[in-house]
Amino acid sequence: MHYLHTMIRVSDPDATVKFFNLLGLEELKRFDSEQGRFTLIFLAAPGDEKAQVELTHNWDPEEYGEGRNFGHLAYRVDNIYETCQRLMDAGVTINRPPRDGHMAFVRSPDNISIELLQDGHLPPAEPWASMPNTGHW
Repeated sequence: MHYLHTMIRVSDPDATVKFFNLLGLEELKRFDSEQGRFTLIFLAAPGDEKAQVELTHNWDPEEYGEGRNFGHLAYRVDNIYETCQRLMDAGVTINRPPRDGHMAFVRSPDNISIELLQDGHLPPAEPWASMPNTGHW
């Protein structure tokens, strides 16, 4: 047995793809089903194409809510401060800043929690060290 992907439902595929592109993921393939009225978009981090995220967009409007029982997606990043700064500069809210130089949480446009992990710990640095949490993670 081996891991294939994690599927999340999204309401705005363009905004969600843009968000994941900011994280460093790239679109691998896209499939539109006229009959099923949905689009599937598969993304992965370069060099880690086996660990995919499947974005499912149902064409007919539907409210999904914020099922906290989903948990979160987690990605290791090269530099957590640079990654969080790039996301923040693009308008993404950092829900749990990387105060410890190791871990942060952000949310996708559909409020899916994304955990960012530094390999090891970077020394605490401003503005992150004193930044408060801004929401649930």
